[in-house]
Amino acid sequence: MDGPLTIAGLADWAADAWGDDEALGYEGESWTFEALRDAVDEAARALMARGLAPGDRVALWAPNSARWVVAALGALAAGGVLVPVNTRYRAREAADMLRRARCRVLFTETDFLGTDYARMLAESGEELPDLDRVVILHDESAWAGFLGRAREVDGAARRARTEAVSPDDVADILFTSGTTGRPKGVLTTHGQTVRVYTEWAKGVTLTRGDRYLLVNPFFHTFGYKAGILACLRVGATMLPEQVFDAERTLRRIATERVSVLTGAPAVFRAVLDHPRRAGFAVDSMRMAGTGAAGIPTTLIEEIREQLGAGLVFTAYGLTESDGTVAICPPTESAERLAHTSGKALPGTELRIDSAVPGEPGEILTRGFHVMRGYLDDPEATAEAVDADGWLHTGDVGVLDERGFLTITDRLKDMFVVGGFNAYPAEIEQVLRTHPRLSDVSVVGAPDRRLGEVGIAFCVPAHGEQQPDDAELTSWARERLANFKVPRRFLPLAELPHNAAGKVDKPALRARAAQEVAG
Repeated sequence: MDGPLTIAGLADWAADAWGDDEALGYEGESWTFEALRDAVDEAARALMARGLAPGDRVALWAPNSARWVVAALGALAAGGVLVPVNTRYRAREAADMLRRARCRVLFTETDFLGTDYARMLAESGEELPDLDRVVILHDESAWAGFLGRAREVDGAARRARTEAVSPDDVADILFTSGTTGRPKGVLTTHGQTVRVYTEWAKGVTLTRGDRYLLVNPFFHTFGYKAGILACLRVGATMLPEQVFDAERTLRRIATERVSVLTGAPAVFRAVLDHPRRAGFAVDSMRMAGTGAAGIPTTLIEEIREQLGAGLVFTAYGLTESDGTVAICPPTESAERLAHTSGKALPGTELRIDSAVPGEPGEILTRGFHVMRGYLDDPEATAEAVDADGWLHTGDVGVLDERGFLTITDRLKDMFVVGGFNAYPAEIEQVLRTHPRLSDVSVVGAPDRRLGEVGIAFCVPAHGEQQPDDAELTSWARERLANFKVPRRFLPLAELPHNAAGKVDKPALRARAAQEVAG
């Protein structure tokens, strides 16, 4: 059986391949692959009826749900380019992405964890000259009204639109921050993504009939591509989850016979430590996947022994590599899984930029998985991907004699809060606009529950007292996603600098670690 060539045609292909197998289960409802194909077709025709042209950008600012899946696949089937937006972003952050991507349509929500995204955006005063339509996914009247236009476009026209999409066409733009602090839009194509997640599924052993609990957010490369797309490619069942909760996860594993769970180490730690874990049946669990630098070997062993997932894999990737650079397969030992990220994705290359063979250096990767570039930023693209096609990851690692990659450090200052990447430069830019602060430096510090948290070192403005933590936290939460808001704000008369005149981040990291430990 030949595979699909584009994400646009993936729902059609999966319906032909897997038929009446269960494709999607959400909030008590279920869709076969054929039923999902029909729902995607309807959404695509509705978008075409409203004038969506090939290459137009469609944003999704909403939590995981069945309608997220339908809207996203419908936009792609109509020839659109998908732009997922982080649900933790505030209006300013989201509007910047919508504006730069020139999005024509936005799918969003009016009530998620007490947030009305549509209202927040409307009241922000942000100008969005290209945005023609906002569709509320879970407003029944709005959703029905959106789909009602589908009758204006026949199925043959939709299929012709889908078939016209080329594997070399851009499929999505996912925004990721760099050392400058301003998020950059990563362009990836239909063909490369289908190929990456065909290889990924083989490497981790995802297979037809697996029931995959999707707790990773769909706005993230892993949730969207190693979740939705991988399931369609192999015939696994998608089980979206809006918000991770350890007890709810255990309950869904037991009642919905979940066989696959992936997430940051913090996800598995919370599930394993839940006081009522033993009361839930987890015998359906077959496989688990996680990834991060420095995973304890004991965590891998606990997942196998206490959650029953005999197969555990780890992996490493970044948005610029379409989410995958290396995979450590579930057949490896707990020690190797914990301390390495495995080998290069088949068909790609991986090397360490080090003057001394066997010594740590910057991780470089090359192959079909490397992004096509950053949105409207050729200079940043040339800096990230050199003339020979090597993507410079900004991470530091070492390769062993078998070609297994161990990540040892980061060239960039990014830290990871509960699985979400936080970039100090972006946070610092926002905090420096506080009228009572003159300078700020943000670093990550270890945290048992979240992995890392942000610590802000603040220099008060001349003649000012630094506001207390509660005031700065409240002020930051109005302007930043909550995972970016520092845990603490420590006053300094001045920031320390090294001999080159740069802020001495290592010294600040050491002090931050001491403060958190204390």
